[in-house]
Amino acid sequence: MSMCWRWREPWSPPPSCYRTSEMARIILYTTDFCGYCRAAKQLLLRKGLDFEEVDVGADHELRIAMVQRAGGRRTVPQIFIDDAPIGGYLELVELEREGRLDVLLANEPGSVGP
Repeated sequence: MSMCWRWREPWSPPPSCYRTSEMARIILYTTDFCGYCRAAKQLLLRKGLDFEEVDVGADHELRIAMVQRAGGRRTVPQIFIDDAPIGGYLELVELEREGRLDVLLANEPGSVGP
């Protein structure tokens, strides 16, 4: 199951998961019971970012696809920005702390990877 999230006020229109040319595409593979997944989503929501969430908790085929896409990593969350594997929550926090997350999200050349 895939969902799109974006922080919004109750009166604002529903979120849009359509990608614009200047917006990086963020995909999170998660499970319902994962604290690091919740923390990653909160970090992205605080930054006002759209992201697609793929819950792999109950779907074995989606989990296999995630592991293949993540280069063998089996833990959640697995985070991808513009199809580049970022890693998990700790790697996301490191990118944010170093100021590299905003660069990566701006689609600037040479910005991929933790």
